[in-house]
Amino acid sequence: MADGTVIIIGGAEDKVRDRVILSRFVTLAGGRDATIAVISTASSLGLEAGERYGAVFGELGVRKVRPLHAVTRPQANDETAALAVRDATGIFLTGGNQLRLSSTIGGTRLADAILERFQHGAVVAGTSAGASAMSSHMIAFGTSGATPKHRMAQIAAGLGVLPGVIIDQHFQQRNRLGRLLSLIAQNPSLLGLGVDEDTAGVVGPDHVMEVIGRGSITVVDGSLSETDAWEIHGHRPLMISGVVLHSLPAGYRFDLRRRERVATPALHALPGAEAASS
Repeated sequence: MADGTVIIIGGAEDKVRDRVILSRFVTLAGGRDATIAVISTASSLGLEAGERYGAVFGELGVRKVRPLHAVTRPQANDETAALAVRDATGIFLTGGNQLRLSSTIGGTRLADAILERFQHGAVVAGTSAGASAMSSHMIAFGTSGATPKHRMAQIAAGLGVLPGVIIDQHFQQRNRLGRLLSLIAQNPSLLGLGVDEDTAGVVGPDHVMEVIGRGSITVVDGSLSETDAWEIHGHRPLMISGVVLHSLPAGYRFDLRRRERVATPALHALPGAEAASS
């Protein structure tokens, strides 16, 4: 029994044109034979969000799509919620508010069912808030800015599908480098992953992440860093030094366990490279 694949999406993924990210999710879930559960708990749009993704997956050839909008803990603890994902080959968590998602389904039968399906090989994807909630340690909320400061972000427990990392989304678009640096300063054992919009990291059972989509993923490794975060008060800037930073566009791969970039084929061998260079 091998763990499945995790897809962390930075939000605002293309839903109408090439649909590179959503197409990869569908392919990994089994294509036309996939059974996909769409969990829209994070969204304020309710069932509408789940139905929107259901329509997109239907256009991509999936015949079995189940929208699921558990908005209370009793609903997430109900047997019907767990049954909705029990045979899913793909589980998709929509965007919205990640604290709403984690506080509603964390520790429930639905959350247990998601982890069980993942452990049996299902692909679990999350966009925006859904991506943030994939990790064990989750950014609940915070402020923007390039300079890391004390109390810049609040951390909470995520769903634990992808442990050992902390994920931020809409990364470049919302200027979130500072808050990711501040959290890595305080939690250097975690690997920071800042995912741009319409960009995703596809993490297989080998814990190697492949970047796909239009933007980049910023990897922040603070394992050898030094900081004064423990003695800073209020909202003052903090010092962090010796961070290793990687900015990885589509086609590049990164080993999350070894914390190193995986050798990538020559640029001309990457998909679409010839068209881009002509």
